[in-house]
Amino acid sequence: MNTTQRYYSLDVFRGMTIALMILVNNPGTWSHVYAPLRHAKWHGCTPTDLVFPFFLFIVGVAMRFSFAKFDFKPSHEVYSKIIWRTMTIFVFGLLLNAFPFIRQDWNWENFRIMGVLQRIGLAYGIGALLVIRFSFTNLWKLISLTLIAYWLLLWGFGGTDPYGLETNLIRKIDMVILGANHLWRGTGIAFDPEGLLSTIPSVITVLLGYMVGVMIQTSDVNQKDNLKKMFIAGAIQIILGLLWSIFMPINKQLWTSSYVLYTAGIATVILAILIWLIDIKGFKSVFHPFIIYGTNSLFIFVGSGLWTKTILKVKFLLNGETVSGYSYLYKTIFQPFAGDINGSLLFALTHVFVWWVILLWLYRQKIFIKI
Repeated sequence: MNTTQRYYSLDVFRGMTIALMILVNNPGTWSHVYAPLRHAKWHGCTPTDLVFPFFLFIVGVAMRFSFAKFDFKPSHEVYSKIIWRTMTIFVFGLLLNAFPFIRQDWNWENFRIMGVLQRIGLAYGIGALLVIRFSFTNLWKLISLTLIAYWLLLWGFGGTDPYGLETNLIRKIDMVILGANHLWRGTGIAFDPEGLLSTIPSVITVLLGYMVGVMIQTSDVNQKDNLKKMFIAGAIQIILGLLWSIFMPINKQLWTSSYVLYTAGIATVILAILIWLIDIKGFKSVFHPFIIYGTNSLFIFVGSGLWTKTILKVKFLLNGETVSGYSYLYKTIFQPFAGDINGSLLFALTHVFVWWVILLWLYRQKIFIKI
């Protein structure tokens, strides 16, 4: 498999992940959503809970190829690239949290510091520094020891309910360092699913993706033997994650060690399937629409977030009631046409399609926003 083919499979996987992100983030109403398109309330893992770890996993795989030009060795150039990209992604996350930059909508006393982009930036930055500094063997040791240490930390310092919403160590640390007013409150209390401590195992998700990138890059041309290894490695991780969940529940918001292994295993299997279908069997054209979604990933993340925040702020009068532009679109177009839950799904699917059209235009104009 040549370098172009590798990137094609990876871009398809990235595109599928981003399309799923748009789908699950934009239901017509959160009151009517099909169960697989919701996050697990606490413990457990739905298809929606795969989006974030898949994206970090893909970051890790791509890292193996992007660092090849630096020969995987420390240098001023590679450090500058890592630091610049980490800071840029983190700042974009802060700006997205602050939008629409209106004083009555936010102030520093209640400003959320962490977020999805912030975690992506930190996980990329720390992961990149580790792969540059450590050998392949030492990275495996680091992955194993970190996952075990994280388990012991949560278990040892979480009191009688170490994996509970109110008592977990992640929340305790964030409360001390960031403060309750700077944490997410979507669960009803001050708790950030992108907390400081839980960022550490998210780095391991990146590293596991990097290890798969190593497998792909160092394998022979036809990749058939490597695919078998990827399937086996993915299956082992899934099984280990499920077994570990008996003692440490699979939990996205805590980013538990069992969750890391389980989701990375599924990602490995899916990527292996895509390589087999696209690069070995030649079904390239079938997956081309996802290539469009696989480009301009930062643009689509920030752009879709800004769009949603904007239409939530715009107000309309509907049947004597003031509603957001978001609700207005759903209640006047999608709900009357398809009903409550199917209208909500159609609303989300429309977002997927419209953003695909926008990305298609950028793709044809050869406009690629990269950092």
